Amino acid sequence: MTEELSELSGAVDSIVYKNENNGYCVLILDNGYEPVTVVGELGNIDEGEELRLMGKYVDHPKFGPQFKAEVCERSMPTTAAAIKKYLSSGVIKGIGHVLAKKIVDRFGDETLYIIENQPEKLCEIDGITNKKCEKISEEFQSVNGVKSLMRLLANYGISASYGARAWRRWGAQAEDVINKNPYSLCTEGIDLPFLKADSIAATIELPYDNPNRIKAGIRSILRENANAGHTCLPKDKLCSITVDYLRVEKELFDEALKEELSEENLYSFLKKQREFIALKELYIAEDYISRRLCLMKEVSYDSRINFDEVIDLVEQEVGIKYEALQRKAINTALSCGFLVLTGGPGTGKTTTLNAIISLFCQQGLNVMITAPTGRAAKRISDLTGFEAKTVHRLLEVGFTADDRPRFNKNENSPLDCDVLVIDEMSMVDAQLFESLLRALKINCKLILVGDSDQLPSVGAGNVLKDIIDSQIVPTIELKEIFRQAQKSAIVVNAHRIVKGEDIDLKRKDNDMFFFQRLEFDDLQQLVVDLVTDRLPKAYGYTASDNIQVLSPTRKGPAGTTALNNQLQLRLNPPARNKPEIKTLNAVFRLGDKVMQVKNNYDITWSKDKEHGAGIFNGDIGIIIEVKKAAGMLKIDFDGRVCNYPSSALDQLELAYAVTVHKSQGSEFDVVILSVLGGYDKLYYRNLLYTAVTRAKKMLIIVGSAARVKYMIDNNRRTLRYTLLKNMLLIDRSKELLADDDFE
Repeated sequence: MTEELSELSGAVDSIVYKNENNGYCVLILDNGYEPVTVVGELGNIDEGEELRLMGKYVDHPKFGPQFKAEVCERSMPTTAAAIKKYLSSGVIKGIGHVLAKKIVDRFGDETLYIIENQPEKLCEIDGITNKKCEKISEEFQSVNGVKSLMRLLANYGISASYGARAWRRWGAQAEDVINKNPYSLCTEGIDLPFLKADSIAATIELPYDNPNRIKAGIRSILRENANAGHTCLPKDKLCSITVDYLRVEKELFDEALKEELSEENLYSFLKKQREFIALKELYIAEDYISRRLCLMKEVSYDSRINFDEVIDLVEQEVGIKYEALQRKAINTALSCGFLVLTGGPGTGKTTTLNAIISLFCQQGLNVMITAPTGRAAKRISDLTGFEAKTVHRLLEVGFTADDRPRFNKNENSPLDCDVLVIDEMSMVDAQLFESLLRALKINCKLILVGDSDQLPSVGAGNVLKDIIDSQIVPTIELKEIFRQAQKSAIVVNAHRIVKGEDIDLKRKDNDMFFFQRLEFDDLQQLVVDLVTDRLPKAYGYTASDNIQVLSPTRKGPAGTTALNNQLQLRLNPPARNKPEIKTLNAVFRLGDKVMQVKNNYDITWSKDKEHGAGIFNGDIGIIIEVKKAAGMLKIDFDGRVCNYPSSALDQLELAYAVTVHKSQGSEFDVVILSVLGGYDKLYYRNLLYTAVTRAKKMLIIVGSAARVKYMIDNNRRTLRYTLLKNMLLIDRSKELLADDDFE
């Protein structure tokens, strides 16, 4: 049953908090009886404005009822007192408290009418020149335009954040643009969901076969598929989906697609006599990668010198005997400066990489190391002894004028390095790799390290696999499991899984254990007991530091949502001394383990004396403070401490249990894997392999042995439509590639 919304009206008494970028506000509203705290995406609200709100009351422990607004209708203040408060708030540049009083004392209730329609009369007031009068009028028109736009979108139930983006894009023309073509709100940078724009179009009775609707629908379908990892779709498949989804004829699809291609909003690529369609930004990303890698291959330094004697000296210095493929990898890296180093656990990737980095440093080269996530960067830093940064930190993420993330390191300001090592390359998507390549000098040596048998990146693309399959970059796959690693059942079974071989689930004398539990209640009980009691008592492991529960799925009794609820209840139950904040999807309590589930470039953090911005998808932290009055959390992400406003809490999830996909790039001392029930399509070989290889010291699988065997037998690779491999295979030897080609 849908909860009935309440209505609240009044004038804005004061602004407690306002985010100019997304329109989120916390304000005090004077409803004529008593002040009420109001929260929500209300837009560029100012003191003195009169609001009519629809929403619901939420009990607040300190300040009584807090009104969470979902719909906001606003109007300019009408009384002299309210107008004076409004102008004194600084909403119009050039008018402060003193001048606001003078203007309102002179014009009273007519003040705003005068400013809008007869601004020349402002010159009657001492201190206001003709030039200042014009500036005040222009500023008022701009402010009024923004508010008018917000009112328009509020009537359609569209949050103020989209209005803010639209105003930045089109300014005073925004309303006209939207009224003529509501689907313009779906463009990149504004990103209104297609169905929302569709509802506006239906309200203004725009025909369902309007070309703008079909174009926006095509782009929306491509973006949805990009969220699933595809950089493109076959044209025939795209046509079928679009025609069915939009309920239009194929001829209309063909016409709309032709226009989109001619306007270069979309791009076409012929692959094996089948036409593929891609969004502009994803096509450019893969095209740039292919061109840049081909160019780097042409200019990469291949001395044809055999470095075996140098490697012999390294072996003597460090007391290590490299096996044949390791020596080949080191030799290739030194002579070519261009290498993909891949292989499963226990095959010596880190040992090989350490030798490569050491020898590059001995040559006086500046080596930089990066990884996609904070945990992955910390891991490779610990293993190599060299500082490693996340890709976003390395490229110095910043923001464009319309508040979209951009990297300060690029073609115009490249990284000051001679060698770049990228670890966990399987996690790097097409657009992120494009950004990395744009920031490299053309003669920079490039070492890509990863495991192509793991899950592909969360973002669109299958970059590592496409590069390996194209064979354009020298690739060394380490296969031999070293003697010490052979003692680990985790390592041995990981390699058996990749080969499609059954694993021994009966052994109980190593670092990998299996417990058969065929009832969901029994599975949940054992998982909770292991995390809260058995492992802490036997080994001293804790959920916050050492233990991570994984599941292939979020849903169902064996999924992360159900397991998180059970684990939170046992590990961090409600108590008087533990403040908490309730959201639509979770309860966040002091001491809870949480994960960020999407990139957020706005959140600032501090670590010792260092400061930065950005918490990213997959980062795990602990709630160290709950500020209930402000609806904020303070979270420690491996030393990076940041404040989360209530507007960002929907980007957090409890992280006692996380999906295998979200665990990519991380390693944990102990992994408990829940495997029971669920959809068959979520249970496949390289997902199991990825889960197993997250464990460093101990792996415990709880569930069905039959389900484990099903995963090993099911070698259904995650299908991804991409163009990179085919682009890499294009003969570009006759092309002249200059920096201008990549702009």
